Amino acid sequence: MNQFTFARLRYKSGDWDTDQRMPSNLLNSLIEYTTLPVNLQEKVVDLESTDLFQYPFCYISGHKLVQFNTQESAHFLQYVRNGGFVFADDCNHDIDGLFARSFEAQMQTLFGPAALQKIPNNHQIYHSFFKFEKGPPNTAFELNGWGDDLVHDYLKAITVNGRIGVLYSNKDYGCEWDYDFRNKRFLAEDNTKFGVNIIMYALQS
Repeated sequence: MNQFTFARLRYKSGDWDTDQRMPSNLLNSLIEYTTLPVNLQEKVVDLESTDLFQYPFCYISGHKLVQFNTQESAHFLQYVRNGGFVFADDCNHDIDGLFARSFEAQMQTLFGPAALQKIPNNHQIYHSFFKFEKGPPNTAFELNGWGDDLVHDYLKAITVNGRIGVLYSNKDYGCEWDYDFRNKRFLAEDNTKFGVNIIMYALQS
């Protein structure tokens, strides 16, 4: 089995380099809970580059505008249609924020106005490794009333050939998981477990 590499998408607009400790935290969880071979170094991949197609899983996030150029748009569309998996996380945790509005508009342009749909809380991604019977776990940012002051009880996705190609979250998991992995032992419940589910689903499906 090839090593799993956490690939982060770098795009020209907005701020792509958020939550810088999060990848090492998730990689630590994959080592702790699974037998998946893991590359310990996050890989930053330009969306304009064909290097993108080497990685089955990619992460994209930000607070600001998402406006892909022609090459970025073509690669994103080709990547997802060819079976790649993108986890998109809104760092504003705000359905009316700039990242959310511009990213959703970008997805509508690429995949059609109805492509991004809420997924049911019994979806396979909530059972791909750990069991999340109630669907997506909440984040402290939602519960504390930051962002849009809503607790999002769903995630959205673009489905291609019966599997998720783009998983989209307004819950700000990136910030929730952005701490030194050595501090995980102080948590009553390891909040990165859902990240393990996302990655294992991406690799299995």
